Amino acid sequence: MKTVRLILASVTLLALSSCSQSSGKSVIKLAHGLDTSHAVHKAMVYMNEVLQEKSNGAMRIEIYANQQLGSERECLELLQIGSLDMTKVSTGVMENFAPKMRIFGLPYLFKDRQHQFNVLDGAVGKELLEDGRKYWLKGLGYYDAGSRSFYTKEKPVNAPEDIEGLKIRVMESVTAINMVKSLGGSPTPISWGELYTSLQQGVVDGAENNPPSFYLSRHYEVCKYYALDEHTALPDVLLISTHTWEKLSEQQKNWLEEAVSLSVEHQRKLWAESEALALAEVVKAGVEVSRPDKAPFVEKVNVLYQEAVKDASLKKLIENIQKQE
Repeated sequence: MKTVRLILASVTLLALSSCSQSSGKSVIKLAHGLDTSHAVHKAMVYMNEVLQEKSNGAMRIEIYANQQLGSERECLELLQIGSLDMTKVSTGVMENFAPKMRIFGLPYLFKDRQHQFNVLDGAVGKELLEDGRKYWLKGLGYYDAGSRSFYTKEKPVNAPEDIEGLKIRVMESVTAINMVKSLGGSPTPISWGELYTSLQQGVVDGAENNPPSFYLSRHYEVCKYYALDEHTALPDVLLISTHTWEKLSEQQKNWLEEAVSLSVEHQRKLWAESEALALAEVVKAGVEVSRPDKAPFVEKVNVLYQEAVKDASLKKLIENIQKQE
């Protein structure tokens, strides 16, 4: 079934590509899985506006939202074969294609949001954007995705013990799976598009994500407890297929990089606004939002760091991140 979807998406894109080439403009096709009201989508729309302005109309971006062309993993695979130009994925999914990206899945890695931005915009962030090139995936920049926290159906999560025995939906990420295991839960990878039904039907007892995703997905209709333990801060990464990148002229690359940079800056402002709105709205809808003491969670997940530092490259990254102001 997955293969059929990929073939259909590729055929659709090829058909669209042949139409756009006749217009004499360079059209970049970008697909993602989020709603059009999401801060990331709005930032992409802004990126397209900037790109058209910078290039004087010579370049533009066509955006396909809401998993029109497949899940995050499927979009990555389309990039790899050159059937899609750009996508946005969580670094949690990206770790399957760029191993060093799993550093972002380590819980409580950053001191605060500004520390995270300094890391992403600095040498470590730039190094990691290049980690997927051998898999035909070049990183262009990071979008803010806030911090991920647990939301549950039957009871609140006030301490790590409250996770024990619960089936928690996670991304297809080894680091996320190990994080939930370290807290005593049962990690269950389920695609984002299937999660609402899985929560309704009791396939899982809860999940973990940032406030805007919790709100816009309407998962708050099923899960009435949201514990802001803020265990991981996984940014989204904006990617371009190396097949596409290598076809661009130096001028086109510069235009695109400028548009991405301004889009990232714009998205961070949109994100802060959307976080505040999301929390206010879920409380209005009857969700019990709590802020548990993080210290017991930090202690429980320390085992993940003990394992991570056995890998020399991850150890070096952790040290560089901790040194960053």
